[in-house]
Amino acid sequence: MKFLVTGAAGFIGFHVCKRLLEAGHQVVGLDNLNDYYDVSLKQARLNLLESVAFRFAMIDLADRSAMESLFATEKFDRVIHLAAQAGVRYSIENPHAYAESNLMGHLNILEGCRHHKVQHLVYASSSSVYGLNRKMPFSTDDSVDHPVSLYAATKKANELMSHTYSHLYGLPTTGLRFFTVYGPWGRPDMALFKFTKAMLEGKSIDVYNHGKMKRDFTYIDDIVEAIIRLQDVIPQPDAQWTVESGTPADSSAPYRVYNVGNSEPVELMDYITALEEALGIQADKNMMPMQPGDVLETSAETGPLYELVDFRPQTSVKEGVRNFVDWYREFYKV
Repeated sequence: MKFLVTGAAGFIGFHVCKRLLEAGHQVVGLDNLNDYYDVSLKQARLNLLESVAFRFAMIDLADRSAMESLFATEKFDRVIHLAAQAGVRYSIENPHAYAESNLMGHLNILEGCRHHKVQHLVYASSSSVYGLNRKMPFSTDDSVDHPVSLYAATKKANELMSHTYSHLYGLPTTGLRFFTVYGPWGRPDMALFKFTKAMLEGKSIDVYNHGKMKRDFTYIDDIVEAIIRLQDVIPQPDAQWTVESGTPADSSAPYRVYNVGNSEPVELMDYITALEEALGIQADKNMMPMQPGDVLETSAETGPLYELVDFRPQTSVKEGVRNFVDWYREFYKV
């Protein structure tokens, strides 16, 4: 099949492209190569994807005419939409970047899929949509009406926009709420990357809320496995579903939302301990207060995902952190 993967030069997008190419599919990888973080890292990912089955399109999601032309020319079978302006903190400083990429960009993807009869749109949502929710684990049955960052609000908006297109045009859409993804080729703005860099340079690390946080850290290979399995499961309309008797995660339309997480929340200090062991370095910890837009704990209820595709994440934090450190040392020659 022919896939469009947006955010192909990004962390998750790169790994998804790699898997699809290994399975024998054609892939068009879209990315605008913005400088939110080191462009040379994005370019290095793209270099590994070079093959006859892969074509790179340097396009901004918000460029309506370029997106219309891409869909009209390529005739994609399926779309895996992973591009977005990422980062909770950055959204507080640069709100307009999120409106353009995450709202206009998502709309352009929906329009392209609608007009060119794409079989299935799988798109990235985020665990951040759970916002002020305190009931653990987070379930797709729960209300997600109280986000605490603009980034989270745009991801919630993406789910609502997708439902509208599923309802109006019968476009099958699947939204995936990812929980703190980490691993080789990860993003420099994420804690593991920042901690590793600082510790190897002999600098202190900033530990927010004095380390009293839990995250459902999910290893990249487990995220990709879930995406690859789910893109093959195309949502069907359910005539029996009603708002009163159904859940927010499905619909009478061909629309579904799933959590993709490890379901085993880890204390931030235990995560740092795993990194200290992998590096053989004791971290100098700079204890800090809670950051705006942050949440205390995340934990994914993944029963529906497991029932659908018979998959649960396999990778422990200790193993995943060690794999990241091995990659970091090799890539940066440290």
